[in-house]
Amino acid sequence: MTALPSAPVEKVIVTYKTKTAEAGSNAAAKSDAAAKGAATGESLSFERRLAGGAALVDLGDSATKQDVTEVMDAFRADPQVASVEPDIRAYAMAVTPNDTDYAKQWDLFEATGGMNVPAAWDKTTGSGVTVAVIDTGYAAHTDLATNIVSGYDFISASADARDGNGRDANAKDEGDWNATDGECGVGSKASDSSWHGTHVAGTIGAVTNNTKGIAGIAYNAKIQPVRVLGKCGGSSSDIADAITWASGGTVPGVTANPTPAKVINLSLGGASSTCPSVYQTAINGAVSRGSTVVVAAGNSNANTSGFTPANCSNVITVASTSREGNRSFYSNYGTIVDVAAPGGETRRGTDTPGTVTTPQNGIYSTLNSGATIQSAENYEPYQGTSMAAPHIAGLAALLKSAKSTLTPAEIESAIKANARPLPGTCTGGCGTGIADAAKTVEAVTTTTPPSGGTFTNTADVTISDNTTVSSSIAVTGRTGNASAALKVAVDIKHTWRGDLVIDLIAPDGTVRNLKASSSSDSADNVLTTYTVDASSEVANGTWKLQVRDVASGDTGYIDSWGLTF
Repeated sequence: MTALPSAPVEKVIVTYKTKTAEAGSNAAAKSDAAAKGAATGESLSFERRLAGGAALVDLGDSATKQDVTEVMDAFRADPQVASVEPDIRAYAMAVTPNDTDYAKQWDLFEATGGMNVPAAWDKTTGSGVTVAVIDTGYAAHTDLATNIVSGYDFISASADARDGNGRDANAKDEGDWNATDGECGVGSKASDSSWHGTHVAGTIGAVTNNTKGIAGIAYNAKIQPVRVLGKCGGSSSDIADAITWASGGTVPGVTANPTPAKVINLSLGGASSTCPSVYQTAINGAVSRGSTVVVAAGNSNANTSGFTPANCSNVITVASTSREGNRSFYSNYGTIVDVAAPGGETRRGTDTPGTVTTPQNGIYSTLNSGATIQSAENYEPYQGTSMAAPHIAGLAALLKSAKSTLTPAEIESAIKANARPLPGTCTGGCGTGIADAAKTVEAVTTTTPPSGGTFTNTADVTISDNTTVSSSIAVTGRTGNASAALKVAVDIKHTWRGDLVIDLIAPDGTVRNLKASSSSDSADNVLTTYTVDASSEVANGTWKLQVRDVASGDTGYIDSWGLTF
């Protein structure tokens, strides 16, 4: 944004002097807010206690600037108040890219089918990370050039490579066209060059804010083109060597990679009910060297288990979703899919194959206009799990840049854990949902509270006769399970507390009883801290304090409660 909006002040933050009743008692702070409201003619209410001890006081959404001034003056005049300040708004400082075709990139920013990428750019843009695109090579493009680092051509058969030799240090895309039907086997069709690797590369790392073309997801990362696909595709032996080299491993007869990639994108695959050992060995080696390997699930509208390297271990297997948030009609599916990402649909599933009827719903990226050999650079929409995978590779680069210590397993876990459910449908299985870039980056960059970190809820919850109520606390930013000595602090105001049954409910629904009812316990209030063995529960999630009143004649409310890990 270029100018900040002028938002009205609806709340003020009041810090009371140490040792005053209002500094330590929510009830006293509530009474003071009510008194100040009566004095100023405003409807003030104590909302909650902040972590630093200050009180948050709500003025309501109709307060004018004059109202706010009068209320703040009233608090300032109170000798018990140390300070009062408005609860002002802050805004993300990410600026919408000035790339001329950014508006066509629904896959990055639309709420329904997009991947919530722009909100991640405040924290990371991929700096310091190299992403290997193991594909058809690189067709020169000015919207990529400054982010390209030296790659390699691993096509060993010169006829397939179309460059007059076998393997070499030039990853230029020489074209993958087929002149006639059947040239590449029974059922193969004549086709133009796809410039597939350049399209994939643009999604990951197109130069951004350069007033042209598109924006890349990890636009400050480096792209390393590694050529393995030429005429009639590519061989598993060449692809496996490319994976090893890209990740910094040793390949006989090939100079070591000077800029090993921490993310590898494989938008390729073939039919196989098992993962060939040549693939698995190369992938395992890459992961052991710290490279995250991302693989397209395939475009056959079939179970991914029948396609490789999507069915290999140690990879992130990616299905494709449409602009409407459904599984793309062509996308493979199944239990081995890890996550989904936008892959688009340039036609409807019922339209004639090979036609482009809905180009606005495809994934728009860098390309070349040449039918066979390279010609002028351009941009075109494509569809495919080949387009979905680089969204995840780009996100992996953002994560690795934001937190360099992340392992491939941690990157995969974070992406899967922070995905959102498909807003549409997915028959067959699309992993944990559509990846959410901003949420995932936030999760890995949020500092874990130190041991003993406390989470509280001070909102009052009324407990009526013979009712069951609950109060929730959302715990975030922690790793692993809860403590074996989890502290549950409870402050309940209720006459004849023997009427109450109190339970702690973990995020997975497990119930742990804290207090049973007792007809002989006539004392008032429950003000105590329980110790619970919650070591079998994941710490992050929504915890609930559930209170059940089992008798008539006495009522009260949950004043506050908290968890200390």
